[in-house]
Amino acid sequence: MASAIRTVRAAKGRPVVKLAFEFLVLTAARSREVRGAVWREIDGDGAVWTIPAARTKGNREHRVPLSRRALEILEKARGIGRGGALVFPGVRGGPLGRTAIWHLLKACKVEAVPHGFRSSFRDWAAEETDHPREVAEAALAHKVRSQVEAAYRRTDLFERRRRLMDEWSAYLAG
Repeated sequence: MASAIRTVRAAKGRPVVKLAFEFLVLTAARSREVRGAVWREIDGDGAVWTIPAARTKGNREHRVPLSRRALEILEKARGIGRGGALVFPGVRGGPLGRTAIWHLLKACKVEAVPHGFRSSFRDWAAEETDHPREVAEAALAHKVRSQVEAAYRRTDLFERRRRLMDEWSAYLAG
């Protein structure tokens, strides 16, 4: 994971795509969520990215705790952006294309697809941490499958997810 990030950072390519890739990995978010991120979803002071329900696979709002490195990436993105609403704008000002990150990885000879980094996050959380399964699943915005459990779960485990994402960021830093 850390090697893929270092490879992408050192590669030639559009800075906005490289930043979007690293943000995707750090947040364990889906590619379309990252590509469609807008500045009004970002609370830099609270270090939270709130993805509205309409932009999530589960059609539920998802709050993403942002690590220090994720916040640094956002600052860099603001510096290279065109002052528009999108955090990671494409060449024509709209969202990055569906395959922009995939093409970057291919050009860098990183043998992975963007969605695979979510799987790597989940494996890391299970094998390398003591965080409960529920916390890792909540970080990925996966729905609780049990209707009974879902009826009783009233929390999104946000502060526990913040600790998990900070550990993930540290792990990726090598």
